[in-house]
Amino acid sequence: MAFVDQAKANFILSTLKNIEYGTVIITVHDGAITQIDKTEKTRFTSKNSSDKNKK
Repeated sequence: MAFVDQAKANFILSTLKNIEYGTVIITVHDGAITQIDKTEKTRFTSKNSSDKNKK
């Protein structure tokens, strides 16, 4: 198992704590984290979809 420095680990944990819907992708090359991508989704409830659920 490769060593993960504390700054990278803290960044990953902070990202996970602050995302409600979405993905976090950690890219590793030669056993080292080289990139972290976050895609966050915002969800809206529509009036029509809540009416369909009531039927």
